[in-house]
Amino acid sequence: MAAPAINKAGQTGGPGSADNAVQSLTLGKALNLGLRAAMEADPKVLMMGEDVGKLGGVFRITDGLQKDFGEHRVLDTPLSESGIIGTAVGLAVRGFRPVCEIQFDGFIFPGFDQIVSQVAKLHARTRGRVKMPLVIRVPFGGGIGAVEHHSESPESYFAHTAGLKVVSCSNAVDAYWMIQQAIQCDDPVLFFEPKRYYHSGNMKAEVDTNATPIPLFQSRVLRQGTTATVVAYGPSVKVAMDAATAAQEEGKSLEVIDLRTLSPLDLAPVYDSVRRTGRLIVVSESPSEASLNSEIAAKVQQECFYSLEAPVLRVNGFDVPYPPAKLEEHFLPDLDRVLDAVDRSLAW
Repeated sequence: MAAPAINKAGQTGGPGSADNAVQSLTLGKALNLGLRAAMEADPKVLMMGEDVGKLGGVFRITDGLQKDFGEHRVLDTPLSESGIIGTAVGLAVRGFRPVCEIQFDGFIFPGFDQIVSQVAKLHARTRGRVKMPLVIRVPFGGGIGAVEHHSESPESYFAHTAGLKVVSCSNAVDAYWMIQQAIQCDDPVLFFEPKRYYHSGNMKAEVDTNATPIPLFQSRVLRQGTTATVVAYGPSVKVAMDAATAAQEEGKSLEVIDLRTLSPLDLAPVYDSVRRTGRLIVVSESPSEASLNSEIAAKVQQECFYSLEAPVLRVNGFDVPYPPAKLEEHFLPDLDRVLDAVDRSLAW
């Protein structure tokens, strides 16, 4: 029998799908339901972090979980990221599957040593005897008008660290499935969530909880095109899709790829696309220097050199500390900057 087709949302439909299993969800609610499903499926799954219990997290992603699963499985912790992650390491060694919430992206750095020195290395240090099934959830990116340390994009630090898996969802469907897949993974996963879209009504999507998701470490073509390829992840995916819609009105056909997985990178669909379009624009909110965008540009130019009609162009946040809220709209990549990059690529 032929395999069922994967729809645009990355779910595999089929006869087993029930109508009442399809829900219209925001990204934040999809994460909440995904966490709930993981806790129901495995009693070894634990939630821990600052205010994740009674409050349900500052973004309410863990809302209702402590009430339903108890304080022994949803733990309010002290304000100590190093302590949260260090405790989770011990729990993972003992066979649990802890899910840590870092309240804001900029708060992850006090736990940096635990992540790169312990979480990333224990499996190799013990020659595979100790597994590290640990997930660290990180609300990341700008666009919420926050103060310093609340709008960072630190994903490149962790994608650079051997021993870690790094992924980022961009929509409600991926949020629901990817968080469950990350929890099921026996390797440590940094799970980056675009917090500006947690509760956006415009980002609601139909989530079929009976569907079969695509694999966790796989990128996906969201929109086919022939003029140029645009690659993005996390909060920048919506920017890329909006740019493709605007470009279509000008007679340009942009192919948009959502990376989804940042380490390991799944660039086969990107190579295939660039060999057809001859042009690539890579979009993310992080500073451009030594970023994931840099790595993607280098690999594409290495693998697709004779197919390129122009240099790979990067559209990033600027190489400055994240600015005050009133200036962030000038810092973040937007539709106009992506379209300008497309025009520069076509003019080459």
